[in-house]
Amino acid sequence: MIEINTKDYTTFKVSDNVTMYAVTFKNLYKMDVSGHLFIPNSLDRNTKYAAIIIGHPMGAVKEQSADVYASNMADRGFITLAIDLSFWGESEGEPRNAVLPDVYAEDFSAAVDFMGTRPYIDRDNIGVIGVCGSGSFVISAAKIDPRMKAIATVSMYDMGSANRNALNHSLTLEQRKQIIADAAEQRYVEFNGGEVKYTGGTDLKLDEKTHPIQREFFDFYRTSRGEYTPKGSSKETTTKPTLSSNVKFMNFYPFDDIETISPRPLLFITGDRAHSKEFSEDAYKRAAEPKELYYVKNAGHVDLYDKTDLIPFNKLENFFKKYLK
Repeated sequence: MIEINTKDYTTFKVSDNVTMYAVTFKNLYKMDVSGHLFIPNSLDRNTKYAAIIIGHPMGAVKEQSADVYASNMADRGFITLAIDLSFWGESEGEPRNAVLPDVYAEDFSAAVDFMGTRPYIDRDNIGVIGVCGSGSFVISAAKIDPRMKAIATVSMYDMGSANRNALNHSLTLEQRKQIIADAAEQRYVEFNGGEVKYTGGTDLKLDEKTHPIQREFFDFYRTSRGEYTPKGSSKETTTKPTLSSNVKFMNFYPFDDIETISPRPLLFITGDRAHSKEFSEDAYKRAAEPKELYYVKNAGHVDLYDKTDLIPFNKLENFFKKYLK
């Protein structure tokens, strides 16, 4: 555990009341998972406290959004951990930017392993927050890991449905099959040592034809607001999964059996202007009690990545203080 000088980061802020550490731990498959651990300075390390694990948007890294939530929730008295999913950021996994949703979910369980074995953390009171794509990963994890006692998602994307159907179910079956065929053909290329191709992610530049949703992501990932390139990575490939692996999402159904998480509580937070709110609404409809769907007024999808004046931290604080004793 290494203390970090937080002034080295520009995508999030840490108050003087909190200390941030770099940590690394193994997941079930012996892969290194990297994270930032935030501990309020006022806490007595000889006492046990509730903790919250936070996951970043799909294609992002912990420095983009997850650390915003972790630092702010730590400032409210929780011990928090923001993680890099495997294949992304500082976590292990090859090839880089690979898609493997089962391992993403495993990373959250591994984070519980790590947090639950710290002497100052109450292992019976660990919660999780998933932002954007990680919202679907924490649900997938919580279905088979009862140690996650309270689950919140923010601006959630169901990465399975988003890839099978696109937003508002706008992708036709023929288009889906073409995507699958392209990925399958690309496997031959890479098997023979050819160039890796990437798909999706955020555009590198704007023009008059750029879609409004791409503009929304561009304003975060490609400007000083949220841009971050991990060591050893290329700016050109940040946010972009590999084409050959991205079809793994076609088999990802995180909301199936979501009702089995009950009686553990679920909180779904989405902006009332978010292009992604259909996913939170779908999950809420399928989930069993206790559950809540909370709309942030005048907020879009990416607004809830980092705009601390819009992110409902009071709502999150009250939720976790209620359910994490």
